[in-house]
This record gives sequence, C-alpha cells and structure tokens, in this order.
Amino acid sequence: MQIIDRLYKEVEKKGFVCVGLDTSLDYIPEKNKKGKSIHDSIFDFNKEIIDATYDITAIYKLQIAYYESYGIEGMLAYRDTLAYLREKDLLSIGDIKRSDIAASAKQYAKAHFEGDFETDFITLNPYMGMDSIEPYKEYLESGQKAIFVLLRTSNPGANDFEVLKADNEELFYKVGDKLNKLNEKYIGNCGYGPVGLVVGATHTKEVEEIRKRYDKNFFLIPGFGAQGADSLNVYKLLKDNNGGVVNNSRKVLKAYMDHDDGEYNIGKYAREAVLKTREDILKNEGL
Repeated sequence: MQIIDRLYKEVEKKGFVCVGLDTSLDYIPEKNKKGKSIHDSIFDFNKEIIDATYDITAIYKLQIAYYESYGIEGMLAYRDTLAYLREKDLLSIGDIKRSDIAASAKQYAKAHFEGDFETDFITLNPYMGMDSIEPYKEYLESGQKAIFVLLRTSNPGANDFEVLKADNEELFYKVGDKLNKLNEKYIGNCGYGPVGLVVGATHTKEVEEIRKRYDKNFFLIPGFGAQGADSLNVYKLLKDNNGGVVNNSRKVLKAYMDHDDGEYNIGKYAREAVLKTREDILKNEGL
C-alpha cells in the first residue's frame, strides 16, 4: 500500500485532525520537568499526548525547530518521538521545510526518510525551483514516502511573494501547477498522489479554487487553532471530509492549561481539544 493510500484510510477511520507535536518546555508543567533531562521532559510529554489521542488522530506533525532549539537532547527527543510513533504504527510528518538542490537535497532526503530521523512525510519549500524537489523523487517512486510542499501559507507575510503576478496569475498557482504535474505520475488507489500541498485556511477567497484546481493533491492545512482560521475555510479545503489533514498544535498541547486540574490530566484535555477541532469543522456540513 502506498503511504498516501494509508493516510487516506487513516483519515477515513480516525478523522482529519493532525496533532502538531511542536513541543516547547514552556508547555510542560513544572512538576513534569522536575528532576528530568530535557530529552525526558519532552519525550514523556509527547508520549502522554500520543497515548491519549492516537485513535482519533490521523497523523502527527513534529516541527523540527522546537527540537533543534534544545540541541542534542532536543534532537534525541525528536528521534525517539518518531520511533515511538512507528512503534505504535502511527503516521508522522517531519516539518522541516527544507529547500536546496542537487547533492545537498539528496542528503536532506536521506536524513529524514532514513535513519534516526525517519518519518513518513516531510515538508519542503519549492521556491528554489523544481530542481529542489527532484532529489526526493526516488522516495516518491517507492510509494513509501511522501511530501507536503508549501503552496499558499497561512502567515500574514505570505502575501509578500506568493500572490505576485506571473503571466497574469498569482505565483502560487504557477508553483502548484508544476507540483500537480509531478503528483499525477504517482496517483494511488485513493485518487491522491504523494506530492501534497501546504494550504493555509486563512485565505477565504481562494480556498474553493485551490481545492478544485488541485483535486488530486492531499493538503496539509495549517492556520486553524492558534492562528484563528475560519472553520468554513478549513471545511472547503477538505473533500468529503478527506483529502487533507488539519493541523492543530498549541491548542492541543496547551489545552490542559485552561483547567484547574489540567497538569494532572494533560492527555484527557488534549483528547478533548482534538475532538473539539473535528466538531468545529464538521459543523459546516451542509452549508
């Protein structure tokens, strides 16, 4: 089974929420850090979130910057969290946003699709050109790995470059069309290919056109949660409640902070936040 088919089935079974394990030490209760190393503090917290949500979460995303910032111990927590997800037969995204070409890109591919930091999907930045995507093709061809490439991001600064006109059309559509052409070479049984797109839910006027135009690309959808994207935008980026995963990081990781007994029930409140994310989006059905 291709990895994209597996993700499609996971969404069918567990819903479209992606839990972002973008774990900062600031998110962890003091009692959970006392007497522990940085590695143990982060890894134990991540395990608690995973154990409480694995049956309602399609895939987990680890933003590597949170782990890199803590040096070797942080990267060991990154490695061990990915290994724990594999041990539990769960899917993962390494949110690394790499952009390079030739030999350097090949080394990035090897680093994150093999070895200590192996993950199922990675995020890439395409703005050096399609030759920055080329070195990952051998992994796409295997069917066992896939990518999410930045297309229309959710941050305010996205409008600095992504919407600049190229041949009377926004630049991000030019990028998307090239990625779509590559994706069509590897379509799985589910009707989607392994070249996914990162599409933020903060751009109300574009979401329907993007979903229609890239109907065979799976979406990683940021912006819902701490960034406050409209739930209807998120819903429109999905297709039959599939075809994309909706990332929620801080709202899940920090959910326990809103409750008096939260530090003793981190997993419980993380689970409630995942279910609330799904509920808030599904309320748009039929609109």
